[in-house]
Amino acid sequence: MVIILKSGTATTEIAELEGYLSAYDLKVQETVGEHTTILGLVGDTLSVDMDTLLSFPCVEDVRRIQEPYKAANRKFHPEPTVVDIAPGVSIGGGAFAVIAGPCSVESEEQIIEVAEAVKASGATLLRGGAFKPRTSPYAFQGMRAHGLELLLKAREATGLPIVTEIMSADHLPLFKEVDVIQVGARNMQNFELLKVLGKQEKPILLKRGLANTIEEWLMSAEYIMAGGNHNIILCERGIRTFETATRNTLDLSAIPVLREKTHLPVIVDPSHATGVRKYVDPLSVAAVAAGADGLIIEVHNNPQKALCDGPQSLTPAQFDTTMKKITKMREFVATELNA
Repeated sequence: MVIILKSGTATTEIAELEGYLSAYDLKVQETVGEHTTILGLVGDTLSVDMDTLLSFPCVEDVRRIQEPYKAANRKFHPEPTVVDIAPGVSIGGGAFAVIAGPCSVESEEQIIEVAEAVKASGATLLRGGAFKPRTSPYAFQGMRAHGLELLLKAREATGLPIVTEIMSADHLPLFKEVDVIQVGARNMQNFELLKVLGKQEKPILLKRGLANTIEEWLMSAEYIMAGGNHNIILCERGIRTFETATRNTLDLSAIPVLREKTHLPVIVDPSHATGVRKYVDPLSVAAVAAGADGLIIEVHNNPQKALCDGPQSLTPAQFDTTMKKITKMREFVATELNA
């Protein structure tokens, strides 16, 4: 349920209304927008009488939210959420970010070299896997804690905030210095992990599951938000279909759908979506045209020798070319929107 307040409502009137609501076992979240203020009620609102709420002089309207996700719902929070990651680095609400780096951290030399290259091309965050979920138990599983240490060295060398994936809540103490914690597609419905991350303050990058609907994806975000952490970035990374020409099928239609349904920022991962290097460039540009708030792209200084996902990784030179196209498309979209 959301309560829309009249313009110019005094704080004393809001306090009076919240005093009335305190009799119910509800969480009340106040959202102050440019033109209006909304009180979002999370919990069992069936016993709350809408007519009684409408009798308060400060109340403009009352609406029940039918969708199962509440805190993630745009009706609950009409203004787009901006996730602040570091000074000068944000995602959402017009703030665009590109996260780039190798699939996995392989050495100090490798991660720093890639970090310097992607920063020079305009990337605003560095990605790199320390813990790697792999289909085969015999495949490279990442450098684990040492990989995190190398990511921190790359951040120190370049100033780029770091994004890396968590596999287990048991690993959380190791992620104390990580800027953005990524929840991979396989863990999108690891609800116990999501509950733990809900108690953290740092941003969470939540990838869509391999075969999950948008509603299921938003319900996973709701798990995190229910714990108190509203710093969530959604990441479309392709879903499994009957098509075999690409690793997955990138669902670009999810971007406008999510724009309508949620206030959370949405980024796109064209690398995992396609699994093919030559398709990453056009789909990156297409994602910007569709309204994405950012991209996460795999870049490796020697893809042929990469220990993980080399075929889908761009070289630094290819990434630089793609970034130039992304910049042009962003300028074009901005011009068209303001026309």
